[in-house]
Amino acid sequence: MNRLQPPALVAITGVSGALGGVLARRLLADGFRVRALFRVRDDAWDSLPHAETVIGNLSDEQALARLTEGAAGVMHIAAMYRNDGPAEAFLEVNLHGTERLLRAAQKAGAERFVYCSTIGVHGSVELTPSDENAPLDPRDNYQESKMRAEAFCRAEVGRTATEIVIIRPCGIYGPGDTRMLKLFRMLAKGVFVQIGAGRSNFHPVYLDDLADGFVRAMTTPGIDGETFIIGGPNYMPLRAYIGTAAAALGVPPPRIKVPYAAVNVAARLCEALCNRIGVEPPLHRRRLTFFKHNRAFSIDHARELLGYDPQTDLAEGFRRTVEWYREQGLLR
Repeated sequence: MNRLQPPALVAITGVSGALGGVLARRLLADGFRVRALFRVRDDAWDSLPHAETVIGNLSDEQALARLTEGAAGVMHIAAMYRNDGPAEAFLEVNLHGTERLLRAAQKAGAERFVYCSTIGVHGSVELTPSDENAPLDPRDNYQESKMRAEAFCRAEVGRTATEIVIIRPCGIYGPGDTRMLKLFRMLAKGVFVQIGAGRSNFHPVYLDDLADGFVRAMTTPGIDGETFIIGGPNYMPLRAYIGTAAAALGVPPPRIKVPYAAVNVAARLCEALCNRIGVEPPLHRRRLTFFKHNRAFSIDHARELLGYDPQTDLAEGFRRTVEWYREQGLLR
């Protein structure tokens, strides 16, 4: 019997976030049993009445043992994802938390561990499109910590019976996710300023398509040690991405452009000043990479080995996202 098919138990972290929540609901809909790790009881807890729950965090080894006990699969989605912070803070959560959870999964006899990384480990790619074999070039503490967690996972492949698969999601968006909310709000108000020429490529992925990729990574046999980039059907120049967002709102695309170099200098100075006085900088260089980095990827590896076939084009995905923002009162 394949333990990675319904009604197998899947343990999952990060369900309070958009991806983890969508993934948990998808697993339940597919007939899996789900056990979720929560730091505190929150809205996501109440939205998953049929999931088992464990209170704890990635530094709590006893909680991780309870989370993974009897689980056929473990999906690790939780991460520290902020614009700024000391390297040690990112490493504690994203590297050492992954180490603890994978050890717990191995000890519990889990058949597979699926780790959520990021395409950010590649930095800005030179080839268009690139793939999973592109050089690793993390550009900030978050990406560095994810790259090091990947390295730990790869080193553990074959050491125990627990199989390990790594997923690098492209730019996540969709109902439930608010990372692009600021973009939509500024476009809606007509105050969005494009930084640079917008020629760099961006590769989005709709949440439901990404969740499908994760489920396939959990259930497809014979992929121990594999790494997959999971993206949407297409990548595109950033100006086309922003134009599609504007169209979803029913507003014209932005016309004002400012040089990237000037804004990057301003962001560097802003970070230095705010770090000195102990406040969160309103402008981060990391945010500016959205305008500069080339992130265009082939998803052929996932298509061929997982049968992954994303169904949601950007125009439809943005239409649903805007509708959800408005339903939640986040956007007028």
